[in-house]
Amino acid sequence: MKKKKRLLMRSIILILLISALGYTLYSNFFVSKERVRAGSEAPNFLLKDLEGNEHQLSDYKGKGVFLNFWGTWCEPCEREMPYMNKQYQMYKDQGVEVLAVNIAESDLAVSTFVNKYDLSFPVVLDKQSQVFKAYGVGKLPATYLIDSDGKVVDVITGTLTERMIQEYMEQIKP
Repeated sequence: MKKKKRLLMRSIILILLISALGYTLYSNFFVSKERVRAGSEAPNFLLKDLEGNEHQLSDYKGKGVFLNFWGTWCEPCEREMPYMNKQYQMYKDQGVEVLAVNIAESDLAVSTFVNKYDLSFPVVLDKQSQVFKAYGVGKLPATYLIDSDGKVVDVITGTLTERMIQEYMEQIKP
């Protein structure tokens, strides 16, 4: 009798595990995830920077926004940050803003990185990866070019050269 109960319990647990695995595979490979694409409205968000100041995407309406998702551990992100900073200095007075969204890292790690490269544009913290998920970001770095009307003009993944950053900022300049 005990063997039958044990076999029944094991069978139920096995069925539950197989069901959970099947659902996970199905949802990851067959259910389309909505990603922000060129032509779509950029999802609004509200994030804080290292000083606790709030940055809401809708506050930048009327300006071009160079929205960059990055991490301190990401070598391509690290390579492009100085280029972004240099081009930001040239375009900030022409109506182009840079918002660098750090994905789920500690304030200390982000602060150390920002100080190392003396970054002058807003670096906001996506502690729970909510904005990361809302935009459907895959690999880092990922950059979303947003025009002055809040529409996504282009989505770029991978490392950007300084020349590319300049061309993209020209593209979203109001």
